[in-house]
Amino acid sequence: MLAMFKKRDAAPVASQTGASAQADTASSDAGVHTLAQTLQRDTSGLGLEAAQLRGTLEDSAAAAERQVGALSELVHHAQQIGQAQQHIHSESQLSQQALQRARDSVEHVGSEVTGVVSTLHQVSEAARQITQVALQTRLVAFNASVEAKRAGDAGLGFGVVADAVKDLSTQVESISKAIMGTVATLDQRIQSLAADLSTTSDGQVRGKGHKDSKDSKDQQDDGHRVHQALLGVEAAVQRIVSAAESSAQLSSGINQQVNRMAQEVQQTRDMLGTATRRSEVVLGVSERLMELIATCGVETSDTPYIHMAQQVAGQIAQALGDALAQGRIAQAQLFDEHYQAISGSQPQQHTTAFNALSDALFPGFQEAALKALPQVVFCIAADRNGYISTHNRAYCQPQRPGDVAWNTAHSRWRRIFNDRTGLASARNTRPFLLQTYRRDMGGGNFVLLKEASAPIDVAGRHWGGLRLAYRF
Repeated sequence: MLAMFKKRDAAPVASQTGASAQADTASSDAGVHTLAQTLQRDTSGLGLEAAQLRGTLEDSAAAAERQVGALSELVHHAQQIGQAQQHIHSESQLSQQALQRARDSVEHVGSEVTGVVSTLHQVSEAARQITQVALQTRLVAFNASVEAKRAGDAGLGFGVVADAVKDLSTQVESISKAIMGTVATLDQRIQSLAADLSTTSDGQVRGKGHKDSKDSKDQQDDGHRVHQALLGVEAAVQRIVSAAESSAQLSSGINQQVNRMAQEVQQTRDMLGTATRRSEVVLGVSERLMELIATCGVETSDTPYIHMAQQVAGQIAQALGDALAQGRIAQAQLFDEHYQAISGSQPQQHTTAFNALSDALFPGFQEAALKALPQVVFCIAADRNGYISTHNRAYCQPQRPGDVAWNTAHSRWRRIFNDRTGLASARNTRPFLLQTYRRDMGGGNFVLLKEASAPIDVAGRHWGGLRLAYRF
């Protein structure tokens, strides 16, 4: 069908007059031109929609990628929470077991203390019996002393012995009473300790009690408090165990849901990637159609921009060739690909060996093209890797430290634009290339542009391409 767009010479037809043939040819050419213009507008609109679709898909894919990262982080945190809850559950169970052992130990100690109380009672009883014996011995010694005095000189020695026995029995009685007093005091204290440590199931104190006394009731109350405290702690630990189990179950459910969400987002991201690639195919078809229409010989709205791109590309190629011939730069420097990163720049900027030459030569050609046609946004020369050494003056501003959005919009020189559009323009070797795309201006702002590019060849080598972008 595109063959129809080629301008055809009027062929004389034997059955028609010259005037009639010329009129038919003019009418046919006008129809072809109108059809070409219509196709160009429709194709341009298709390219616009495809570029917008591709941009929307790229934004969605980027959002999905961020969501995948966030969900991955969330999964990691959920796993850490689950591990912490499992640790709490394990430690709580160990605490519960330790409390049970402590309670058993307390009850065992209480039982042992009760045994000590019983032994002390036996000691007290033995001391009491010794006191009784000492008392009786003292009485017997007293009687013997009386009888010895009655016997006169014959009982003198016996009387000395009787007095000594009486004195010893008195000392024994005194010591026995002291022992009984100490045992009584110790018994009272150990009774209290026993009551605190050991109670029966009905709340009675083990060992010898003081029935119907206030002390016994107080001891029972103390015993209850100790065991109630232990039981309270044990119950609290049990609640912690139960809560940890419930929390672990909930966390497991949340973790499963988060994993499922992460898988779904990953699937969405993959599908968006597929859709983006397919949108590139649609965009590529529209761009090829625009090129075919532009090459058919019919003037379209893109034709002036194509011619301008080719003209400026030729001018820059000539200027670079002259500089090379004059020795202003060596060929290795002109084709330098050792891009040196500029420290601290955001977005990243680079320097090369031909920066000074491009700064001297390019602005004159590039700035003139900005004013030559309406709606031109930028006109720049890129090397074959998409590196922009010298941009238009409006975009050659020094970067502001930390202000990435401003730098992205206003400091676009010394940067490598190796995206789909940038590389395609830089590496194109056909007479021209038409593309439609969204230009990132920073801060989430994008501009829809159409771009005509033409190759720049220097000394028989492809140096890069001239990129002329314009609104449509």
